[in-house]
Amino acid sequence: MTLPVTIQQTSCCAPGAAAALPVAEAERIARLFKALGDPTRIRLLSLISSAEGGEACICDLTDPVGLSQGTVSHHMKLLSDAGLVTREQRGKWAYFSLADGALDAAGEALRQV
Repeated sequence: MTLPVTIQQTSCCAPGAAAALPVAEAERIARLFKALGDPTRIRLLSLISSAEGGEACICDLTDPVGLSQGTVSHHMKLLSDAGLVTREQRGKWAYFSLADGALDAAGEALRQV
């Protein structure tokens, strides 16, 4: 005896494009996590956050990470562009501090994905 076969017409995948992040927001979040994806940049953030007053001069960041000032400046530019740190020029030296709410914003960005 053969059992009847029922074929049901259903969509296998519901379109989710309406709930997807806008392109600009996805690019912003990617920049943020790209900046956080380097161990040196994570160390730089740690050094800044643990520094007295929550800020550090670029001159104080080179020795702990063992890199030249130019390389550290490049890393700091990426962190700044991602909105993780703020930069203040004082004479010839740049001072960096964590941007207000930057790490909380990184956590929120991850929850959006």
